[in-house]
Formats: sequence, structure tokens, C-alpha cells
Amino acid sequence: MAKAYRRSPTRKFINRIVRAFDSIGLGARTTYMLTVTGRKSGLPRTTPITAVVDGDTRWLVAPYGDVEWVKNARVAGRVTLTRGRRSETVGLTELGPVESAPVLKTYVQNVAITRPYFDARPDSPLEDFVAEASRHPVFLVRLAGEPAAEKAGVA
Repeated sequence: MAKAYRRSPTRKFINRIVRAFDSIGLGARTTYMLTVTGRKSGLPRTTPITAVVDGDTRWLVAPYGDVEWVKNARVAGRVTLTRGRRSETVGLTELGPVESAPVLKTYVQNVAITRPYFDARPDSPLEDFVAEASRHPVFLVRLAGEPAAEKAGVA
């Protein structure tokens, strides 16, 4: 059974460290600070996130499930991704289970720290990741102004 996410003091501390490293450009190449407007407060909310990247295509995975950034992003339809001093506002398209599966598999293979939150293992068949999709939303990142219908799968 997959572990349930809790925003513990340890997680808050780790997020601060990731944020500090990212702000000086020392974070992983696929790590961004995601900022989205709070759906209730209207205030900007920022959290570290690891993207899945394949060429020019990026996806954002919610390894901890339907957390606040996911709910806020669904309402806003766009987020700002920051890496070091570079920021870009991008649109998001939430994918269905079949389109999400290869992205989730790649994510689990690449981001070991979040594996306890998934029932599927890195070597599990794609069908297991289709089942995971309802618990781990995946968003296709679109450039501002880019149409919503885009390629969805991971090569």
C-alpha cells in the first residue's frame, strides 16, 4: 500500500533547502519552483516540483496526489515555473489515465524519493501506472498561448 502524504516539519525543511539551492541555480535540471495563485486566498503559493522532460516536452507530476498546488493549478489553468533567475508562465493541460501512464512510469524511475507514494514500482507494467493515474495527476506543460491539444505520451 502506498504511503499517504503529510506535510511534516521534515518535508517543510527539505522544501526550504530545495528552494534555496534552486534560487542560486544549484538544483537538479528538472527541478523548478512552481508558483500558482491560491484559489481561495488569491495569494501566490510556491512549492518545489520535479518535471518529466522529453526533448522540448515537459510534464508536471503530483507524486503526493491531489494536493493544494494541483487544486490551485486546475482553477488557474497556468503556473509560473522558476529555475534560478529564469521564470516562465506556462499553461497546463491535465492528462487522462492512459496518457499519464508512461509519464508516471518515467517519473517513478527517475525520482526515487517519491516512490513510497506509489503502488507501482519502476519495473511495473504500464497498466499498473494507468491505475495510479487517478491518484497522481499529470499535467502537460504548454507555453503561454499554445493550444491545449498537444502530444501527451513519453517517447
